[in-house]
Amino acid sequence: MLFAQGGIGGGHSLYIADGRLHYVYNWLGDAIQKISSNDTVPAGRHAFIAEFARDGEDTETKSALGTLTLYIDMKKVGEGRIKTQPGFFSLTGDGLCVGRDSGSPVSPDYSAPFAFTGGTIDRVVIDVGGEHYVDHEKEVAAWMCDVNLRAGAVHHHHDSDGCKAVASFRVNPSIWR
Repeated sequence: MLFAQGGIGGGHSLYIADGRLHYVYNWLGDAIQKISSNDTVPAGRHAFIAEFARDGEDTETKSALGTLTLYIDMKKVGEGRIKTQPGFFSLTGDGLCVGRDSGSPVSPDYSAPFAFTGGTIDRVVIDVGGEHYVDHEKEVAAWMCDVNLRAGAVHHHHDSDGCKAVASFRVNPSIWR
């Protein structure tokens, strides 16, 4: 479990199971909506993102309708349609948890506490600002690593472990004198 809020009566969770990233939205205990990554999560340090983009409203329930997109390191790995609850979670006494689901499980796919044991969770960001999430730390690191030498001799790139030089060289004989 990476993140869980709410429980059997409604909530949402982001977790890794069977090697894949999953997001579950439990709509008031009535509908379990699950979005999963297409591929397995590779080993290493990653940013896992679940982003909801509202594009409508259910006229009967006033629930927000939209697309939930999963990202691993800013790469889209899964998406699907969901409806969300217009009220607050935790009406059943379940709260917000990081690294485990300490109350009743949001989904029947796992048993609480379903503790995360695959590494360290550095931070969890909940952004309700409405803008697409940007990992500024990774953006700056990528910018710092994007060395474009005029000679074109060495190409650098940024990956999830930091700045690394690729072991390939391009030689442009026209600049050699």
